[in-house]
Amino acid sequence: MLRTTFDHLREVKDNLPKGSSAVIAEELGIAADDVRDFFSGTSKDSGYHLEPGPNGGIVTLDDTRILEVALRIAWEKNNGL
Repeated sequence: MLRTTFDHLREVKDNLPKGSSAVIAEELGIAADDVRDFFSGTSKDSGYHLEPGPNGGIVTLDDTRILEVALRIAWEKNNGL
């Protein structure tokens, strides 16, 4: 389980190259819409909990796989890999 802010998730999304939702979805074997919903805060997954709070609210993630892949992709982009 991980707690972060909604603004942090948006920052990660904003640092991803175009088309990353499809790449993440393919790698995890899920629908690209699920990835988009994850970053928009409308995830239907029961492991995504959004509470009111600072910085767009507090997000508790039971499953961090989408975030982990997104962070790796953003890191690769920013480090020229």
